Amino acid sequence: MKSLTQLYKVGKGPSSSHTMGPNDAAKKILAMFPDADSFKVILYGSLAMTGKGHMTDEALLEVLGEDRTQIVFDKEADVSTLPHPNTLDFFAYKNGELIGKQRASSVGGGAVEYEGLPSEDPPEIYPHNSFTEISEYCLKNRIRLWQYAEQFDGAGITEYLLDIWEHMKNAINEGLVKSGELPGGLGTQRKARYLFNQRHIDESAQTKENRVVCAYAFAVSEQNAGGGIIVTAPTCGSCGVVPSVLRYMQEQKGFDDIQVAHALAAGGIVGNLIKTNASISGAECGCQAEVGAACSMASAALAELFEMGIDQIEYAAEVAMEHHLGLTCDPIGGLVQIPCIERNAVAAMRAINALSLSNFLTTTRKISFDTVVKTMYETGLDMSRRYKETSDGGLAVNYRKTT
Repeated sequence: MKSLTQLYKVGKGPSSSHTMGPNDAAKKILAMFPDADSFKVILYGSLAMTGKGHMTDEALLEVLGEDRTQIVFDKEADVSTLPHPNTLDFFAYKNGELIGKQRASSVGGGAVEYEGLPSEDPPEIYPHNSFTEISEYCLKNRIRLWQYAEQFDGAGITEYLLDIWEHMKNAINEGLVKSGELPGGLGTQRKARYLFNQRHIDESAQTKENRVVCAYAFAVSEQNAGGGIIVTAPTCGSCGVVPSVLRYMQEQKGFDDIQVAHALAAGGIVGNLIKTNASISGAECGCQAEVGAACSMASAALAELFEMGIDQIEYAAEVAMEHHLGLTCDPIGGLVQIPCIERNAVAAMRAINALSLSNFLTTTRKISFDTVVKTMYETGLDMSRRYKETSDGGLAVNYRKTT
């Protein structure tokens, strides 16, 4: 597995695969063909279907230049022939003549792969690729999951995660004070500020927990939808789950930032396993790969925060993913708004529920984390393309039919 720095990335929303990845790819193309005076970019698959709502064209034009770049949304291409559902072709021209072309795939979490070019991926630094292996190693060496991360990622990973935590908190803080309509034409109103400030007159502790955690998740997700700065955890579309539960528990229980950084490390290991053995791309495996993965990461992070055993951490992560299996990605209007924002809040509460279950029921479990990750990937590959970030099925279609 690769470094956690490749999982937790600070970037601009609304989508790691549809904006962050293509933006970086455009920078690569510009560097490859510095003499080009014009460009054409053809978007395929999910990028073609939902790229407009995800601001893919804006991310590309920001780098290549609006006055010299043509963007083509090819919605008719046979996706079975593509290397990945998020594929795009770049063409560079000089004086009207083609001087170069390059195919790229935005594979999720902001990562990009280039056809025919040597991989630019950072090296694999973790020697284990399953939770079973990691658990055995930790038990044998009597270390916690965050210590495992520190051992192979280096001591500097804690400082990196402290910085990540600051960005997560900033996204919450900024999202809580903003109001108004999110861009995109859907008319979605920001709700985080309202949720956070509107206390029920007879509010129980449980109701308050639900309201505050959801407010935090809404805050980050609305920042993402508005093109603000967030942290991929593991993606932009699922960025609200992990920070919301960690912020709430830090405030309620007094955990310090170092403890939260350790929790992020544990959650990151879980996210890394999902990314390595399955997918964190909604275009490849549906929303189970994004919000499901985020819920799994958040559950593991919470279990580490409370210093639960590694079996309990595994069970929390497994429960969270198991009950997101089959979750579709069908964003209305191709925007990372409905159901995405609300879904982050629901997953945050589910992460807390998974933590509670793992506290009581770990010794009775039948399903391993590795098994549920394998199942998620197989489910995603079997899922109809309509439900994998194309806005060509589900809520996206039924909403159009009723408006």
